[in-house]
Amino acid sequence: MTGRCPCSPGGSWVTWREITGGGAVTHARPVYRPGLRRRIGHVRDLTGLLLRTGLLLSGGPRRVGRQLGALRRWGTTLAGVLAAAAAHSPSRPALIDDEGVLSFDELDDRATRLALGLPLHGPRPRVGVLCRNHRGMVQTLVACSKRGAEVVLLNTGFGTGQIRAVLGELRPALIVADAEFAPLLAGVPIALRRTVLWADRRPGPPGGSPAGGTPLAAPVAAPPAPAPSLPGLPGPADQSAPAPAGTGPSIDEVIDSVPAPDTAPGPPQIQSRTIMLSSGTTGRPKGARRPPRPGLWPLASMTSRIPLRARQTMIIEAPLFHTWGYAALQMAWALRAPIVLHRRFDPEQALRSIAAHRDTVLFAVPIMLQRILELAPRTRALYDTSTLRIVALSGAALPGDLATRFMDAFGDKLYNVYGSTEASWVSIATPRDLRIDPRTAGRPPRNTSLAIVGADGRRVGRSTIGEIFAANELLFEGYTGGEPTRVRDGLLATGDLGHIDHRGLLFVDGRADGMVVSGGENVVPRDVEDAVLRLPEVHEAAVIGVPDDDWGQRLAAYIVLRPGARLNAEAVRAYVHTQVARYAVPRDVHFIPELPRNATGKVVHRWLTAGSEQTRPEGRVDWPQPPPWPLPAETAG
Repeated sequence: MTGRCPCSPGGSWVTWREITGGGAVTHARPVYRPGLRRRIGHVRDLTGLLLRTGLLLSGGPRRVGRQLGALRRWGTTLAGVLAAAAAHSPSRPALIDDEGVLSFDELDDRATRLALGLPLHGPRPRVGVLCRNHRGMVQTLVACSKRGAEVVLLNTGFGTGQIRAVLGELRPALIVADAEFAPLLAGVPIALRRTVLWADRRPGPPGGSPAGGTPLAAPVAAPPAPAPSLPGLPGPADQSAPAPAGTGPSIDEVIDSVPAPDTAPGPPQIQSRTIMLSSGTTGRPKGARRPPRPGLWPLASMTSRIPLRARQTMIIEAPLFHTWGYAALQMAWALRAPIVLHRRFDPEQALRSIAAHRDTVLFAVPIMLQRILELAPRTRALYDTSTLRIVALSGAALPGDLATRFMDAFGDKLYNVYGSTEASWVSIATPRDLRIDPRTAGRPPRNTSLAIVGADGRRVGRSTIGEIFAANELLFEGYTGGEPTRVRDGLLATGDLGHIDHRGLLFVDGRADGMVVSGGENVVPRDVEDAVLRLPEVHEAAVIGVPDDDWGQRLAAYIVLRPGARLNAEAVRAYVHTQVARYAVPRDVHFIPELPRNATGKVVHRWLTAGSEQTRPEGRVDWPQPPPWPLPAETAG
């Protein structure tokens, strides 16, 4: 069954597999189909993209022709945008990491040879990737794109149970991992990891288990002929023999074993596809399939609100396994921009890199900016960040006045992208929007539709809270496990609550399942968190609902104090009472050393009640903490 989306110019046709009454759809897969007016708008947007970003203003007609030829051959897959950049600017730096610099041509060649050497068979084989941000992961992603493989991006913060569950459901034919995760994979049944290649042999962080310290009893398949045998690679006779962790073949050895082809292989008959995993903040991570050929329209949408430019160096600190980090990689190479990667985020290292490489764009998640601001002012002053034009955030809500404090320190160059694994982007807040209100998620970019829907299924008016529904050209194709999705009037449910104010700015008020009902009153925890964060002694805060025998639920606040500050629960309640309604004042106030976060920096609220470190939840990640520095006199405890 099909229906027309009335909220978009020209209407976009959306196909539904199953429809229920009242316009609400479950078990649905929205399919974006632009109408005639939207197609005309696409041409206009593409022209604007080429003019705004300067993609056609350098290199001469021959280079531009080679670039367009590569895109026509490969499409706008990850392999395609890299091939196009290599055709236009082969010697230009493509990637800078801890190991040095790779040009577009070098990276494309290495990815081609890796694609030829990967032990994969059949159409669209599935590959699990468990890597940090470095060239090994990038080469693997491009090689899988060239090979037509389906890539499962595994969260580096997962514990053994989460990895086992994901691998058990998705069953990849090959796992490419950093050697530091060998102890993690050792806890996974052999049947789920029969073929492993190492992307990086570096050990884990100090104090952790060394990569080679745990035996990994998994056979490792050799690259297919004609690649020669590699040291440490099991032969045909010993495919069941266990290999010690980190001692199997690496992707570098596979690349070196494959001679450069006489003619470049063509694109696969079946396009590669990517499976992004949801963060799992509200339960088990779910696999979301991304479209194989996104086109240039998503880039046109993003650049309608974020002034990205071609050939300008971009540092990607957001994890590449996350939707935002992966999108940053695609956008950068579509713009022929060099990227800078670090295996682990360190706030001072990020500033040092911006100064050294003259980076103009930083892709990050909010907690990273928070850690940068926590550096002592004298430390921040050591690095020249004047070349930085854009700081683009996504992945979590901006807490309190973080946006204002960052722009006061670094200038009005902050852009906040609100989206989800399923919907990609929904809205973008520009510096101007964030100056109006630092909590806003901004406005939808071009070719994006947005609606706020109430509990009765009808659209609500301005300043009224409801569930956020959205649609664009990059909606996901469905969950790998067949979980239901909800579509209304062609728009996909995000699972978030929000409202649009009188200025047309979107505000995200939290998860739809996170609304607290206390004594019959609805309370949005985000509003209470913002009130708590206005206390000068408070560094971070999270507010959740907990069961209450009398009121159904009561509010509990979890607070991290600034170094040297002192505060008690009564003072917190007294102050919050002046900011919010009486029923929204937290009855429980807990002071904790840090908020529990996952690998993308999101605070996972259900972990707040997980107990002590003895019951540390799987997937929790310790983010770097800068050394304490003296507080201003007015905030010292």
